[in-house]
Amino acid sequence: MSELTRALDLSGVFANGTLGAVLARARRLDLFGFLVIGIVSGLGGGILRDTLLQHGTPVALTDYTYLTVATAGTLLAFVADLSRHTSGWAFNLLDASALSVWAVAGAQKTLAVGLGWLPAVLLGTITAVGGGAIRDLLLARTPSVFGGTPLYATVAIAVSAVMAVCSRLGAPTVGVLAGITVGIPLRLAAFHWDWKLPGSRDWRPGASKDRNP
Repeated sequence: MSELTRALDLSGVFANGTLGAVLARARRLDLFGFLVIGIVSGLGGGILRDTLLQHGTPVALTDYTYLTVATAGTLLAFVADLSRHTSGWAFNLLDASALSVWAVAGAQKTLAVGLGWLPAVLLGTITAVGGGAIRDLLLARTPSVFGGTPLYATVAIAVSAVMAVCSRLGAPTVGVLAGITVGIPLRLAAFHWDWKLPGSRDWRPGASKDRNP
């Protein structure tokens, strides 16, 4: 499972590095700006997770493969203009895959150090959305995790919960496959039908009563 978790972690690093660089292009940043945004996007969630776990130095700072993979994803989006594809199915699939594999990896790593299901769900979610939140703050954007985007943290929570339940049942490998199988279609469906959680402007106590004569 440790090698599988590492592979999932690295695939999320590459995908989120690429996604971050696409946003950097939209802001017309230079190469250094691309690298900062892409690397933060790719490594931020994992570093947050490992810091909270307090189980040694964050792996992104000890295993140079992580920085290399994040840089590769960033440079891919620097060399090739992928921004024209951001509304297409391929980009949405990349986003959904990155979110799902990172939630699974974060939950699995939390369980591997002996913590329970609730920390696994929490840190799986942080792993999936943390880098994107830091990236958005650097770009002076409202972090996607706070709303305005189709189900984001909700998908990460669902995937992490599936991973935690399957591990509790003694089937962590099944949990990896099940979590990704649940997460990708759910995120894609949220993109397609624009599923979002209600905001304060959409709901308030007694709103249904106000509509009645």
